[in-house]
Amino acid sequence: MIKNKVDERKRKRAKIKMRIRKKVHGTSERPRLVVNKTRKYIYAQAIDDDKGNTIAFVSSLEKEIRGEKLSAKNVEIAKKVGETIAEKLIKQGVKKVVFDRNGYIYHGKIKAIADGAREKGLKF
Repeated sequence: MIKNKVDERKRKRAKIKMRIRKKVHGTSERPRLVVNKTRKYIYAQAIDDDKGNTIAFVSSLEKEIRGEKLSAKNVEIAKKVGETIAEKLIKQGVKKVVFDRNGYIYHGKIKAIADGAREKGLKF
């Protein structure tokens, strides 16, 4: 019974993800900022869909982001991930992105990544 609930949840998220991906497309001037999360870690990457290249990548696995904390799964770390990806993109001359929440609900860690990136100067 529990496996069916987990499968159903994954199926629903996949449908939402595909609905979002039909509308969101990244270019070299305005790349797609994709967020992904697991139970332990948070990832963000900027993708140029025209060329199929990843422009910048940041995760909560990096020691500079999580510092001395053993766990890398809270909202403050997600905000640091957003700030770091924004700094990397601005160094490369990218100021505008398209935000792809990857089927996740826009709250908690996903919202923290977006807020951290906006605070550092990214527009979306």
